[in-house]
Amino acid sequence: MAHSARRSVVVIGAGASGLTAASTLAQAGHDVIVLEARERIGGRLLSAPAALQGSLDLGATWFWDDERHVRALLTDSGLGSFPQHTTGDAFYQDTGGVKRLDGNPIDARSQRFTTSAASLTDALAATLPSGTLQLRTPVTAIRSTASGLTVDTPRFAIDTDHVVLAVPPALALERIDFDGQLAPDLVHVAEQTPVWMGAVVKVVAEYPEAFWRADGLAGAAFSRTGPLQEIHDMSGPEGRPAALFGFAHASTARTAGSGFGAAVTGQLAQLFGPQAAQPLALHVQDWSTEQWTSPAQVAQLGDYSLFGHRRYQHPALDGRLHWASTETARGYAGHIEGALAGGQRAAHAILHALPDPNEEPAQAKPSLSA
Repeated sequence: MAHSARRSVVVIGAGASGLTAASTLAQAGHDVIVLEARERIGGRLLSAPAALQGSLDLGATWFWDDERHVRALLTDSGLGSFPQHTTGDAFYQDTGGVKRLDGNPIDARSQRFTTSAASLTDALAATLPSGTLQLRTPVTAIRSTASGLTVDTPRFAIDTDHVVLAVPPALALERIDFDGQLAPDLVHVAEQTPVWMGAVVKVVAEYPEAFWRADGLAGAAFSRTGPLQEIHDMSGPEGRPAALFGFAHASTARTAGSGFGAAVTGQLAQLFGPQAAQPLALHVQDWSTEQWTSPAQVAQLGDYSLFGHRRYQHPALDGRLHWASTETARGYAGHIEGALAGGQRAAHAILHALPDPNEEPAQAKPSLSA
């Protein structure tokens, strides 16, 4: 395996937490490289083009007014937001049928991104120096050495002072060989920590218009019969693009097989009328099958008290391996806010540990393109 140039920091994962850490460190003058296994950035911030206009979020969708890291990023990036549509009545569905509720007790007051959730990670990536991002580069091993850490990939190895693990802990333990160097209790916590959205299928149905609003409906529903367990309005500003979205258990989608889409549109028609049976497009995003998000046992990981565990607040491997994904955040774990906070926590710990690069002469580094 070719041995690449040494980097001060290696960030594993180009989602919200990894790009936050990389952007913070790069702006402070540190030599950072981001290794991303996928062919795209964003992680669980994933958006797809709508059939008519705009984008539809297939991953994270909302943020809340008290989430200061998200607010700061929106301000810094010049990105906009708008309130989640909550006006109108909701539905409750069970084996007895469908009941229209007076008002909407399902949707909480939240905010949406004017363009898309993925615009956040696009904005973060735009702050990085050319060559920082390496896509299609999964990490296979991390080993302690006399001078720091070595990170292995299928194409090259990198020696580094610090590593930011910006992927779900359970995924990291499944995919990366740590050469038995992590403490057993840390391994146990990481292997048992759930993956936010990891066992979920998100379905987005796009329509020519938000017809349910004309009927006094909020586009919200809670169901005990499924296949979607909860449903919300995902229309953009002023109702365009028009869309409904919902969540299903991955096991439900797997059991239904090729009939899952028909089952979803059938349920939507039951709730919102015959117009709902004919969406312009039906997007089905099964996060449990995303090999760079969810470990094989993701459906069995249910102890959410492990989110933000104390072991994640302190770097491992002699202070050089930093946890950063949303699952590791003390507050807002499972939110975009938690991912941004995790990335900031890791970056600030590294800034404290490394000397100021502005006080040292810069040195040219060979390319990693080989």
